[in-house]
Amino acid sequence: MFGKLLAPACFAVGLTSLTQGAFAEECGDVVIANMNWQSIDVLANIDKIILENGYGCSAEITIGDTVSIMTSMIEKGEPDIAPEAWLNALPEIVSRGIAEGKLISAGNALSDGGIQGWYIPKYIADAHPEIKTVSDALKHPELFPAPEDSSKGAVVNGPSGWGASTTTSQLYKAYDGDAKGFVLVDPGSAAGLDGSIVKNYERKIGWFGYYWSPTSLLGKYPMVKLDFDAPHNAAEWKRCNTVVDCEDPTVNDWPTDKVETLVTREFKERAGAAMDYLKTRRWDNATLNSLLAWMTDNQATGEDAARYFLEKNPEIWTKWLSPEIAEKVRSSL
Repeated sequence: MFGKLLAPACFAVGLTSLTQGAFAEECGDVVIANMNWQSIDVLANIDKIILENGYGCSAEITIGDTVSIMTSMIEKGEPDIAPEAWLNALPEIVSRGIAEGKLISAGNALSDGGIQGWYIPKYIADAHPEIKTVSDALKHPELFPAPEDSSKGAVVNGPSGWGASTTTSQLYKAYDGDAKGFVLVDPGSAAGLDGSIVKNYERKIGWFGYYWSPTSLLGKYPMVKLDFDAPHNAAEWKRCNTVVDCEDPTVNDWPTDKVETLVTREFKERAGAAMDYLKTRRWDNATLNSLLAWMTDNQATGEDAARYFLEKNPEIWTKWLSPEIAEKVRSSL
């Protein structure tokens, strides 16, 4: 009797071991790129935990800059995975890798893409629901006082040297901001830009200018992105909106950055079910902003934040996995 009862259990254990072994054989050693910004740090660690505990991979994380990582993936076939690749930042390198079949897109890492534009605080948007677009905001310089001259409104630029600084300057010119009672303010640095938002937000003073998502700051200080009164025109964007000395820029919506997970051809060919996970795994800016804010407030590492996310948000990540794999990951936590 006991033999009959034990046999199915032993069979199940054996089947589980065989299944895990099959996953491990397919997946093998995996190297995941961490290009040293907060969001990819978290995602690389989430991938490591899930690939190791769910699929039996032997995973490690390597750190490097964007150019060297992408070039190495194309020329050397390593590392295996770039969890969060901003395609618009390196269009020539990534396009070449994809065209040659050496880089494979597993799909969007950010479901709503990387977002840049001009923002106002949510408390201003709530108090003035008529402000939906940039031109709406430019009708109210009194709501966004310039730090050096409160009789004028301020549009805060991106830090000097950033491409966003050139684009914001050109868009400000296209809107004829000076004639509308505004000045364009240089924050001096990324820290200066963040500081200007935090200072105004905590005093509930209006703020208007360039920012982007995903970021920890937008997770802590809710902001509303304004529409640019015109659809994105790629030809005009290239001709003038991103060219510092172009004299006749037009109003033009900021494009959404493509943020995808890229893998090498070699990894795709041997990854098996692990590749299905990467094709399914994605999240949105709101989720990530909130997680990055927690990470900053708690001075957490990427691994800390990955475990925090997996423990607190099973309703999100379990949808990326089969029930069996999700249970293995859950048990490992």
